Amino acid sequence: MGPSRSGGAVVVEQLAELGVGAVFCVPGESYLPVLDALRDARDEIRTVVARHEGAAATMAEAHARLTGRPGVCLVTRGPGATHAMVGLHTAWQGSTPMLLLVGQVPRRHLGRDAFQELDCRGMQGTLAKRVERVMAADRLSETLARAAAIATSGRPGPVIVELPEDVLAEATTAAVVAPAPAPDPAPSEDQLAQVQALLHVAERPLVVVGGGGWTPTARADLSAWLDASGVPVAAGFRRADVVDHGHPCYVGHLGIPTDPELARRVRDADVVLALGSRLGEITTSGWELIEAPLPRQRVIHVHPDGQTLGSVVRPWLPISATPTAMAGALRRHVTADPSRWAGWRQAAKQQLHAFVTPEDPRGALDLAHVVAALDEALDDDAVVTSGAGNYAIWVQRFLRATGQRRHLGPQSGAMGYGLPAAIAAAVEHPGRQIVAVAGDGCVQMTGAELATAVQEHAALVLLVVDNRRYGTIRMHQERRYPGRVHATDLLGPDFVQWARSYGAHAEAVERTDAFAEALARALAFDGPAVVHLLVDPDQLTPDRTVADEAGQQAAETS
Repeated sequence: MGPSRSGGAVVVEQLAELGVGAVFCVPGESYLPVLDALRDARDEIRTVVARHEGAAATMAEAHARLTGRPGVCLVTRGPGATHAMVGLHTAWQGSTPMLLLVGQVPRRHLGRDAFQELDCRGMQGTLAKRVERVMAADRLSETLARAAAIATSGRPGPVIVELPEDVLAEATTAAVVAPAPAPDPAPSEDQLAQVQALLHVAERPLVVVGGGGWTPTARADLSAWLDASGVPVAAGFRRADVVDHGHPCYVGHLGIPTDPELARRVRDADVVLALGSRLGEITTSGWELIEAPLPRQRVIHVHPDGQTLGSVVRPWLPISATPTAMAGALRRHVTADPSRWAGWRQAAKQQLHAFVTPEDPRGALDLAHVVAALDEALDDDAVVTSGAGNYAIWVQRFLRATGQRRHLGPQSGAMGYGLPAAIAAAVEHPGRQIVAVAGDGCVQMTGAELATAVQEHAALVLLVVDNRRYGTIRMHQERRYPGRVHATDLLGPDFVQWARSYGAHAEAVERTDAFAEALARALAFDGPAVVHLLVDPDQLTPDRTVADEAGQQAAETS
């Protein structure tokens, strides 16, 4: 038993016990006792106040991606909880551990449709691994400890905890609960022997990495095993930073876009070791590269959640194991002769080099060469974030993951991710280079968070790729409804004046050769900086323009 204190104080004590270093929130009267306790704990837990709950939840998701611990988002009931759903969905699809703590109406008002009352289980339960409601202050610690354990076990994901405001005000002497060690399922000796046997007969093996739970140890063990085995490795959608792109075995990213040559190699592979990846729609190109439910390849599917194994793709060999356990086991127990697949691996590496090398510049500002210049300027431990939109195609294709460099993006395809995620990165790694890349439509969804960045003294660079339209939708519109453009033009502000109004450094770039110096000034600025990139609106992807789409449509209909 501990001293008597409020339930809100217990919440903060339990978060500290769980190793939480920052919480992201929009303040609400339903959890005032927690805010009061956070004030006393401000030297141990940083409170980051966002402008919108969706952005706060996104910050928590990104923070979890960087730390491996559950990200924590605090919101009030009703509109606060519903606003947070975009970040909740991102955490769910990205297999990211997160705690969404929702201030709730008092216990005596539950079930009466009270002001802002929301049934989180009914409204948000399909986007969370579990929804808890604490009905007594004595149960707060054990509930939060259990929620954290659930969020990090099996397939990681978000857990919602409803906190009635009178429970938070209630006095309790309950002690905090030590965090439970996360389960670490590992492959059996028999399973490792089967992996060894399948690789022994493989002529065209391929590793596909993805999912959550990639610790530094897991990355190091995987890299060492690849060194020894020589098996080519591709990264799944939005997981390009699991493997150093300079590694001799790295052959590309299965995402948006997937190099057609890499896609062909996935189809031609005879053994696929899927490590951590769910083998979802984008990674498999709509389950065409690895067919569902019965793939052509012999698939060894390794995932910590047994329910994921076989749920869509039926594997030849299912193994319930975390990336850390499996990568370590491969390094210690599975051997191969790297010379056997030298031709297969080297051809794939050469194809990758061609795919990620920018062609001659197009137009005044060529985004491929801009991203290449960004790549050269960044340190090996930089963090780069991006949201959803066609502009992200350039980032995913031309930006390398090297050393400890991290790439964060939403597997859910949520626009508005880049800036909030970069703020979380700056909070966690204040000494690193932090760069967010966002389209003009993307940034206008969460652009108010630039004020959060200024208030938090977050040193980050925001690159705004401005093509004055919703580029992804325009691309599909041009393909499916040629000559019938509608609802995709986009008016935006003068982003330089907009950024300066918040107190950020800002400048515009209209030529490729002006970008490197503008980026250097932005990186050197002590605080948030914005570089406004004015790109050709008709350049849909690195390889396609509006004119290309029109020409293809004309050829197909002639």
